Amino acid sequence: MIAGALAALTMGGAGLAQEAAPASAGPVTLIQAGRLLDRPGQAPRGPSTVVVRDGRIVEIRDGFVDAAAFPGATVIDQRDRFVLPGLIDSHVHLVSDLGGQAGFLSGVTENLPTHAYRAAENAQKTLMAGFTTVRNLGDEGGVTLALADATAAHRLPGPRIIDSGESISTTSGHMDGRLGFNDDLRETIPHDNVCNGPESCREAVRIQVGRGARVIKIATTGGVNSRIGAGLGAQMFEDEARALIETAHLYGLKVAVHAHGADGINMALRLGADSIEHGTIFDDETLRLFRQSGAYYVPTLSTVNGYIERLAADPNAYSPEVLPKIQWRISITGQSLQRAVPAGVRIAFGTDAGVSKHGRNADEFALMVANGMTPMSAIQAATVNAADLLGLSAEIGTLEPGKRADIIAVDGDPLTDVSVLTSMDFVMRDGRVYRDEE
Repeated sequence: MIAGALAALTMGGAGLAQEAAPASAGPVTLIQAGRLLDRPGQAPRGPSTVVVRDGRIVEIRDGFVDAAAFPGATVIDQRDRFVLPGLIDSHVHLVSDLGGQAGFLSGVTENLPTHAYRAAENAQKTLMAGFTTVRNLGDEGGVTLALADATAAHRLPGPRIIDSGESISTTSGHMDGRLGFNDDLRETIPHDNVCNGPESCREAVRIQVGRGARVIKIATTGGVNSRIGAGLGAQMFEDEARALIETAHLYGLKVAVHAHGADGINMALRLGADSIEHGTIFDDETLRLFRQSGAYYVPTLSTVNGYIERLAADPNAYSPEVLPKIQWRISITGQSLQRAVPAGVRIAFGTDAGVSKHGRNADEFALMVANGMTPMSAIQAATVNAADLLGLSAEIGTLEPGKRADIIAVDGDPLTDVSVLTSMDFVMRDGRVYRDEE
């Protein structure tokens, strides 16, 4: 019954997301841009025209090309706007929308189809905010794995989704969904994403590989929202972390590591992690290991927005074992980014949307700039760097011939005021217009 409802929602299965194959030699679309940041990190161009056919960029010309140059072409007038590549959020949770006690209860009071519809709604909000690609780090019952197929085929409006399947931790670790429930319920709650010891951890990765995961997410430390007062330091032995990372790499998948404490961060970096998510506490060794390994740091500063807003609405929004960790996270967030920027650590944009609000992903930009980044480097983190982290640099991240036509436009200049990215005027993904504010 659940499977039927989910299939009806997504009109597709939960395998690897495959982009819809465009028809050959289709009609041309001309996007006339007032200013064009085709390659974030380099100076923007002046008046330009992006030529799009079959979902991909064919060429970019200086000036405003007239439709007569391409008989039958559609012209999209963005001459008064700043045009740039579609944005990429490297850390979202599309199924999540609630937090604290309300989110905890929803796990047992709502059914899977309800979560599936919520994920679809959140995907649409994300796309309309200008984020044409996301990395979803935590599936639930196949919901986002299936949603990835549906948005890839444009059967539902949403971003391109790179999905991790279920996130993995040890028993009583951050990803153990049984935390907080009584003994009568514990064993009835799915927990094949929990592992103990190297052999068990290898199996946990292989389960997600078999489900169609395109990236593996693990937790080497405790979590802020975990309903356990065990702190935020390492909660996994090195042989377990090594087994997880090596097995994922064996299958050609990158590993995103949830980690707050420096001990768990450093262990993951020594073992070959591809990205560190949150990374709340850095020490000198952390910075050295980042530079040595070339791993990306995904700061997820927006989590504090979600925490502050929920607590303002309800001071009892979080349980007694969680609230002190929330308060600590609010007080310290941004300090690691302040150290990472001058140290030359590679940074990719990620919000942890689901903890913060979906559709407000661009709020992260102002927080990044407030903690040491320039508007250009923050935009680069959400385009060029994030595409590299996701292994999609050949497809997205810049506007170049042959790449996918993921294109957005805003009023104002994000290179002088990055907050203009919170108000999106035009969104195209794979050459399809999803938003165009006249």
